[in-house]
Amino acid sequence: MKTVIQRVSQASVSVDNQTISAIQKGLLILLGIEHDDSSEDVAWLTKKISQLRIFDDSEGVMNESVASITGDVIVVSQFTLHARTKKGNRPSYIQAARPEQAVPLYEEFVESLHKKIPGSVYTGKFGHHMDIDMCNDGPVTIIIDSKNKI
Repeated sequence: MKTVIQRVSQASVSVDNQTISAIQKGLLILLGIEHDDSSEDVAWLTKKISQLRIFDDSEGVMNESVASITGDVIVVSQFTLHARTKKGNRPSYIQAARPEQAVPLYEEFVESLHKKIPGSVYTGKFGHHMDIDMCNDGPVTIIIDSKNKI
């Protein structure tokens, strides 16, 4: 699983010009699921994200996690994180999991994260065209790949 994690002061997701999720201070997480990902990847990644200290403390130092500030999260599925661009100019998405595998892992990821943080966890709409509006706070953007645990 690959994630792009953005610390935001606000973020929202719209489908067909309708806002389906919106948060203030928290995280916007873009989640890409590969065909060889499992529940082990979900557990490791949600623990890592919930404890990631990327929010400022009272001294202005990044010492706080989304859990400790009771921030909210939006999780958006994004298979394009697994784009292969080595050959030619058209990306290949062969590594991305098919929906029958990706949807259950996506839902498990959202539920696991919900259990680990006191704030709310919202989602995009899997498999749909989404418009994302966000204000990256900092900017702070972190990329985590569960295949690089060590």
